[in-house]
Amino acid sequence: MKYNALKGIQDILPPDVYIWQSIESTARSIFFKYGFREIKLPIIESTDIFTRGIGEATDIVEKEMYTFPDKADRSITLRPEGTAPAVRCYVENGLHNLPSPQKFFYTGPMFRYERPQKGRFRQFYQIGVEAFGVAQPTLDVELILMLRDFLEGIGLRELNFEVNSIGDEKCRPDYKAALMNFFGQNLDEFCPDCRRRYTTNPLRILDCKVERCIELRQGAPAVTDYLCGECREHFEGLIAGLRALGVRYTLNPNLVRGLDYYTRTTFEVTSEHLGAQKAVAAGGRYDKLIKEFGGPPTPAIGFAIGMERIVALLKEIAPAVEPEPKVFIATLGKEAEIEGFKIAGQVRAAGFWAEPNYGGASLKSQLRKADRLGAEFAFIIGENELKAGKIQWKGLKTGEQGEVEIRNITSLLTDNVKPSNP
Repeated sequence: MKYNALKGIQDILPPDVYIWQSIESTARSIFFKYGFREIKLPIIESTDIFTRGIGEATDIVEKEMYTFPDKADRSITLRPEGTAPAVRCYVENGLHNLPSPQKFFYTGPMFRYERPQKGRFRQFYQIGVEAFGVAQPTLDVELILMLRDFLEGIGLRELNFEVNSIGDEKCRPDYKAALMNFFGQNLDEFCPDCRRRYTTNPLRILDCKVERCIELRQGAPAVTDYLCGECREHFEGLIAGLRALGVRYTLNPNLVRGLDYYTRTTFEVTSEHLGAQKAVAAGGRYDKLIKEFGGPPTPAIGFAIGMERIVALLKEIAPAVEPEPKVFIATLGKEAEIEGFKIAGQVRAAGFWAEPNYGGASLKSQLRKADRLGAEFAFIIGENELKAGKIQWKGLKTGEQGEVEIRNITSLLTDNVKPSNP
């Protein structure tokens, strides 16, 4: 019987996996400089964490969650996003008792049952960032600046930073009423999802990707025209900060995000190279969510980065390159094979990738294998070399060759090649 991966789920193999590792390494380096610490969150959570946090009227909760009963008949969900679990973690572990801001990031798989397409999978990976305890827009600016530093750090430049404010519970009701008045004039022409959103959350109509709905919402009221004084002041502070720090941005009045917990600032980073699903990172404020989870009133903001989409963009810039072994150790005879493993340990301890011979092959076939692997050096050990305490070496990319004492192997490599890095 032939087994295949489930639809919408992919294996990540070399050489692509090295792009993933480079992205994650760059994220850890840059986020650390901004004071963000890594946390590990569970892949499964109680379903009510997501229905309460994300909102029961969202597409994620209504259509996309992988939810099932466990053996104790509790409703369990594979996490579809990371903010709700991060808030649960923050409240449950009493992190609000520590000095503010508390800043964290996490990486890992998320799960949503939706139609697979370019850059979109049913098991997908995100890097998430959450910052708790600061209400001022300076923190919003800092997160967007950090996101820009990260994207530039991995080699992405031609990206669009889009920002908006969706107000809060004081001013949003007036805006919702204005939207309902506007959309109600042609409600029958909208898609079924938008007709449902009209009564549950009309802001979500602004996020619809159906062409006809995009046409029908042209001329809709702008949320920024309905902001209360505090939300307007916050938004103006965000814009002033972005300008002062040289972050190029675009105002997008339709940027509302698809989750109910957002307040005030929302933002996305998009690329025109990804088709309809063009966002590579997105986030915003969720100042009320910690209180809804049983914690004290705590302002918060975060964003998530879509790994698959970033990898796709990086592969357009340059193909993935797989690291190659620095040394292949060819051996002749049992005693030489044992010595080969000792030398491999010596080479690895010095920071180089070594591939030993596992026995049973001629010298010619071993050297062919070294070529196929792309090794830079071949070390050759036989009976004569063992007696002399030396090895024969050959530069497989240069054609040079020579002899070196076994105790000086590390010096030979240090002087000629760079250490191996995954």
